[in-house]
Amino acid sequence: MSEVETSGALKRLRWRCRRGTRELDVLLGGWLDEHVQADARTLAAFDAMLDEPDPLIWDWLMACERAPRADWQEIVDAIRTRHRL
Repeated sequence: MSEVETSGALKRLRWRCRRGTRELDVLLGGWLDEHVQADARTLAAFDAMLDEPDPLIWDWLMACERAPRADWQEIVDAIRTRHRL
């Protein structure tokens, strides 16, 4: 992927992290900031996870439920660890 495509993809992901609640914005945006150099597969998993509804993502992040995909759960675990949740 070219630098322009990467830049565009990251801008799109950054925009998708804006969920309407400050808490989710901080948690998701913070993960992206730390993993901006992640491999394409991890970023694609994050992108797919962002398709899920906010209440469901929130439940995963608060450990009320587990994410249905292992790659999503890895992201959730990284977010929880970073924020000591």
